[in-house]
Amino acid sequence: MLVFDRRSATLGDASGRRFDPAQRVWTAGTVQGVAIELHAAVRWLQRDTTHRVRAPIGVIGPRSATDEQLAIAEEIGVGLADMGLAVVCGGRQGIMEAVCRGVARHDGIAIGLLPETNADAANPFVTISLATGIGEARNALVARAALCLVAIGDSYGTLSEVALGLQFGKRVFGLAGAARVDGVNHVDTAAAALDSVAAVVLGV
Repeated sequence: MLVFDRRSATLGDASGRRFDPAQRVWTAGTVQGVAIELHAAVRWLQRDTTHRVRAPIGVIGPRSATDEQLAIAEEIGVGLADMGLAVVCGGRQGIMEAVCRGVARHDGIAIGLLPETNADAANPFVTISLATGIGEARNALVARAALCLVAIGDSYGTLSEVALGLQFGKRVFGLAGAARVDGVNHVDTAAAALDSVAAVVLGV
């Protein structure tokens, strides 16, 4: 459980620790305050402090996706934007477009790293379109740039991003048919994926 002291703008936990937003680490020190949920704590960090997490959250998945997978991706996009977190993805269709659509619904930032040299090839919901011109090698850029990765569904391209993320030491969360690869933490719902991302942001 997290607690928040509004007067001093200090975040703590039930173990007698307080959160240092500048370093994103927990140190000894009891905080007296009201209970606060993970998502609200991330919103505070991102919107009310000068120590916002600048690294985006990577959301990866195939261009050919089911309606259920697309709905999950859009829900995750809404949730990440609501917490004030930017998203990075491949910028094209399928899961990528769905998560960007969710981000756009909450006026968030969605960064699309395109394989082409034409920035206009991005889906219409991308906020910032970066035309890398390096083809599928851009998957490495997505994995490297992300604070952590959420994989929805599976494909060869998605699997490469999962593997690269793990190689780079990133936390990877999978759902809705994501590859069963050692090192991927599987969750059952979009809400659980958002909780997992919030926990990474806050280091809990």
